[in-house]
Amino acid sequence: MHKTNEASLFIPFNSSVEAIDLPKRFNFPFNYTPHPICILAADELQYHIENEAAWNHNFGLKNGQEGIIIGKMFGVLVVKNKEGKLGYLAGFSGKLDGVNHHPKFVPPVFDILKNDGFFRIGEAKVNKVNARLEEIEHDSDYLALLELKKKEQILSNELIADQKLRVKRGKNDRKARRVEAKSQLNDHDFSLFLEELGKESIEEHYAYKDLINYWKHRIGLIDEKLAHFTNEIEALKEERKIRSASIQQEIFAHYTFLNQAGETKDLNQIFNSTKEIYPPAGAGECAAPKLLQYAFQHGLTPISMAEFWWGESPASEIRKHKQFYPACRSKCEPILGHMLEGMDMDENPRLHPQFVKAELDIIFEDDYLMVINKPGEILSVPGVNISDSIYTRVKENYPEFTGPLVVHRLDQSTTGLLLIAKTKEIYKILQRQFINRTVKKQYVAILEGVLFSDEGSINLPLRVDLDNRPRQLVCYEHGKTAYTNWKVVDRSNNRTRIHFYPVTGRTHQLRVHAAHPSGLNSPIVGDDLYGNSAERLFLHAEILEFKHPVSQEVMQIKAPAPF
Repeated sequence: MHKTNEASLFIPFNSSVEAIDLPKRFNFPFNYTPHPICILAADELQYHIENEAAWNHNFGLKNGQEGIIIGKMFGVLVVKNKEGKLGYLAGFSGKLDGVNHHPKFVPPVFDILKNDGFFRIGEAKVNKVNARLEEIEHDSDYLALLELKKKEQILSNELIADQKLRVKRGKNDRKARRVEAKSQLNDHDFSLFLEELGKESIEEHYAYKDLINYWKHRIGLIDEKLAHFTNEIEALKEERKIRSASIQQEIFAHYTFLNQAGETKDLNQIFNSTKEIYPPAGAGECAAPKLLQYAFQHGLTPISMAEFWWGESPASEIRKHKQFYPACRSKCEPILGHMLEGMDMDENPRLHPQFVKAELDIIFEDDYLMVINKPGEILSVPGVNISDSIYTRVKENYPEFTGPLVVHRLDQSTTGLLLIAKTKEIYKILQRQFINRTVKKQYVAILEGVLFSDEGSINLPLRVDLDNRPRQLVCYEHGKTAYTNWKVVDRSNNRTRIHFYPVTGRTHQLRVHAAHPSGLNSPIVGDDLYGNSAERLFLHAEILEFKHPVSQEVMQIKAPAPF
């Protein structure tokens, strides 16, 4: 294991930084444009990563390299030391090349991999339990009893089913004989005949019950022999559960985080006040908290921070090599909320979107509905932290409208056509068309890079990234079907203008289908979630075609893209 010389972790810039104006405030880590000073630090760190020969970590960038491909998030934190000199710290998320410590990189907040630490001791005990479990579960006597029980259950089910069928047939037979006897026998003889039928019924019923009890007893004898094994298995599993939970709680208690005031909180204290309550796996192992922890521990003043991805993208997420990304939400937001408390920091730009407070741009309106050309950076409906939206503006301007109003949604940054229903009844009729996928939509977008194909289709199922909302993941196990047709309009300046024809309407569908390596592998220009920030998101809902809910006329509404 590498041993880090912590005194050398403050890295002076190789290049002159005198011409770079430093930021007035620390950047909001969950939505930011990297400051030039961070870009310079990242360039220097990337040069080091690219030329590091000691690592065996497979980032997926070298052909033929052995080992599982694992891309990695790295981070830089620009700081001033106690002498006022400017430099930066480097960090990575999780482990790198199987270990926590590497020269030039800040150490973990708490090193669970120490050989003499409680985690290793507890892990050894859990491994001992697992070894005993595996031993039992592969015991030849145990496996033989399981196989015998399986065969006996199959046989008993067959025999009991046959007996049940005989009972049913006997009942039908007695019914037919009773009808025939009633017409042929006198009352006395018919009464005696019914008694005989009753005895037959009781005998068959008890034979059926006896058979069930016989097999229950026979299989029970096997269960008694199996209990010798299963009781120990259950006890071992319970012991493993208790030991694992105890280790986890001790881990959470050892992960203590500083802020600039010198206040400390552990993971349990931090997450107790959140809706998750319990810290998610890997909390505290990301680059951002590692970097800030080291800075606060060593009296360094944080100036600005940025994180970038290095390596091949995971199969589900969208990660581009060398591209900058915000800190993750589920793990880092509560932790950084404590660590950055009291710091002069940029506000979340999503809470104060920069859109023009203008009149609603109504493209079409009649007595039943309207179509609005939505501007960028305004929500379709109110969000958790933002109340202003197309819905609220329509509601304010047209208080007589009833119902949910907004029939479908566009992303906050997406511009274009939005369908509004004036009554609840009209809303239901129009929404049914979206559910039945009879509404035709055409979006125009500009993509980074040049597509070589002229048209095609994308079928990548999507679900929300639970660790990093509102980002979406490609997931073939739990994702919902997402289907998009597309066609190139033109290519120029190393960009591609394209028309999207979404068949489904999943959240961020076009953005993910454009950016994902299994889609077009070309993010939409200005996509700050899956690509790079720009002056705007170059995605616009240009054409909307639907059937009028009253006249049944096919309506095609157009709003040319403003780019």
